[in-house]
Amino acid sequence: MTDREPPAILDQDPHAVVRDERDLEAAIGNQIRHHRRQLDMTVTELAAQAGVSSGMLSKIENGHTSPSLSTLQRLVGALNVPFTALFQRFEEQRDASHVRAGEGLKIERRGTRAGHQYALLGHGVHKEVAVEPYMITLTHESEVFPLFQHDGQEFLYVVEGAMVYRHAGSSYRMEVGDSLFFDADAPHGPETLIRLPVRFLSVIVYPRR
Repeated sequence: MTDREPPAILDQDPHAVVRDERDLEAAIGNQIRHHRRQLDMTVTELAAQAGVSSGMLSKIENGHTSPSLSTLQRLVGALNVPFTALFQRFEEQRDASHVRAGEGLKIERRGTRAGHQYALLGHGVHKEVAVEPYMITLTHESEVFPLFQHDGQEFLYVVEGAMVYRHAGSSYRMEVGDSLFFDADAPHGPETLIRLPVRFLSVIVYPRR
């Protein structure tokens, strides 16, 4: 027996490197398939021009193998795209927002009425389309105001209480589990508060200017 400590590798995630490699392989494969389809080429046609077998190209496109640099060079040559085009999607920033129960950022949106509590649950900043999920709470202090208007579309899902929600010329009684999806440029908002408190998820989607 010895007093040596076990190798440090035992304290690491044995799948970490493999997962990263697979992510890269999948990203490269997706880009090759994307550019091939843009050129209206079949797997067989691209494989022939790049000097690889159809089976190998299929494995590359599906992220099942790690192609050599020389193979990638032949593929980008056949596709007539720069080498960096294969890594474009892999290098894009991916956003994620994790919000624990009750910890959403309290904000006031333009046009917020008295007693309307907005808790922002996440916000993407790098995309052409903005997505803003809110948890909205209405209490006995809340004003009813069915005249909100803004760009984009909105999805509502009631998680507590009951209300009548108005959109354009129609009114909808909404209770727990009910949802409503609508164009947000028409007047809309809570018209009658039936059972308080009312809590509902609101997801607003709109194009960035």
